[in-house]
Amino acid sequence: MRRPSPSTIVSLVTIAAVLAGCLLALRGPGRPNVLDVVLPAIACAALLARQRYPVAALIVMTVSVAAYYPYAGLDGPVIVMLFIAFYTAADRGHLTAAIATGAAALLAMGIGETGATRHVDDSMFMMITGWVVASIAFGGVTRNRRAYLSEARQHALDALLTKEEEARRRASEERLRIARELHDVLGHNISMINVQASAALHGIRKRPEEAEAALRTIKETSKETLRELRTTLGVLRQVDEDAPVAPADSLARVDALVAASGLKVRTDLSGPLDALPTEVDLAAARIVREALTNVSRHSGTDQATLTITHKSGNIIVTVEDDGPGATYDGGSGFGIQGMRERATALGGTLEAGPRPEGGFRVTARLPLNQPTNGA
Repeated sequence: MRRPSPSTIVSLVTIAAVLAGCLLALRGPGRPNVLDVVLPAIACAALLARQRYPVAALIVMTVSVAAYYPYAGLDGPVIVMLFIAFYTAADRGHLTAAIATGAAALLAMGIGETGATRHVDDSMFMMITGWVVASIAFGGVTRNRRAYLSEARQHALDALLTKEEEARRRASEERLRIARELHDVLGHNISMINVQASAALHGIRKRPEEAEAALRTIKETSKETLRELRTTLGVLRQVDEDAPVAPADSLARVDALVAASGLKVRTDLSGPLDALPTEVDLAAARIVREALTNVSRHSGTDQATLTITHKSGNIIVTVEDDGPGATYDGGSGFGIQGMRERATALGGTLEAGPRPEGGFRVTARLPLNQPTNGA
């Protein structure tokens, strides 16, 4: 069974109280007539309809009450229902209609009381005026408070949604960053282990000294891989996201990066490469590592050229080879994609593709002046 709403309960309690007051008025000196039944009944019906039709109910009730006191035989408390109608109209957003109806009713009442026969004295008239004003004002206040609470809840909900979206965005960016780190570091080192293991297998009988060197390289590379993996896992376990983490790669260690590639690399460095911004230094070193790994994997040659230039406020990194290579697919692989994401994140660019004279070229431009968050 559906429970009645609070407004319906208020209406029913008010109707019961008014009818009880009308019955008590039967003991007075007045003589009842048909209007003592019809007008209160109309007012009660309008009171029950006040939530759905607030303005219509207010007008009907105002007319009924205005006709009740001059022409009915009894003097019941029917006017109480009118105060509730004024409150409901203002609370439902019809403040102008409530004020206009109240002003018209009070004006008509004042004009009617100027005749020879008066139904209310001055003090009663002022009290009725005060109740009308208070009812309308209280209805307007409750509506404004309800609107304020609704807006506050909406703001809180919007803030919560924004916070959740920001958390999801940061989590997604962190997953992409970790994926790039794992691909650049572990992929490179494991690739080197594979190359050296193949060399050791081919030379273990005919050239044992070369096989021993390859095994030593495998040992050192696997040790470096384990260290890099522990560093990455340590970042994941950090409680303070803002805690600084020293980058494992740096252009200051470019010789080590070249040596770890297992390639014969001709290096050309120009311009000051020390005291670079940490994020630029790390990104440039990662791009060098990944580009050399791609040469080792896909170029079909063991030679490459590395050029790093510091000029015009940019670090320019170029890795070239002249091998036959594989068919270029537009850079859809994760290696080139990861290098491009690193460069783009710093406001730079990365171009990768086959050279007209043969081979493959990767060129990255990384600006040293990083854009601010609000840029």
